[in-house]
Amino acid sequence: MTIFKDYDYYGEKAENYFLLGYNCAQSLILTFADDFGLDPKLAERLAFPFGAGMGRLREVCGALSASFMLLGLRSAPKSDLECEAYDDEKAAAYAEIQAFAKKFEFEFGSIYCRDLLGLEGKSDPKPEKRTLDYYNNRPCNGIIKITAYMLAEYLAEKEN
Repeated sequence: MTIFKDYDYYGEKAENYFLLGYNCAQSLILTFADDFGLDPKLAERLAFPFGAGMGRLREVCGALSASFMLLGLRSAPKSDLECEAYDDEKAAAYAEIQAFAKKFEFEFGSIYCRDLLGLEGKSDPKPEKRTLDYYNNRPCNGIIKITAYMLAEYLAEKEN
């Protein structure tokens, strides 16, 4: 299977979702929804609270959180909870999450929304209007685009 080989496609698609008004987490998960057999409406709703660093708390970047959800679909333990192999599968899945987080942090300097935006503390829960200034004065669309590219690349490497 080589569905993740066109990295640019995934990056552009994720950025386009963001420019349509979806939050960072939604943009990432919707980009890969078809590849993972996810219902787009369910994926959109599931990822919604992770936007803006988890509900505008400015914690872990929503694009990274959505990447974790997608990696979990691929690598979460397949064994039953009581099975002896479960702990090993869980450790391998967590190692994959940590490896991708390290790639993200290397690329952007932090995994935290507040750091990526140069903010301190939490934000008002009310989102800002999506205007041209909004998109031009923040790094989010670029981060989303590159994260989708990196995730597609990472998934393609894991296929081999």
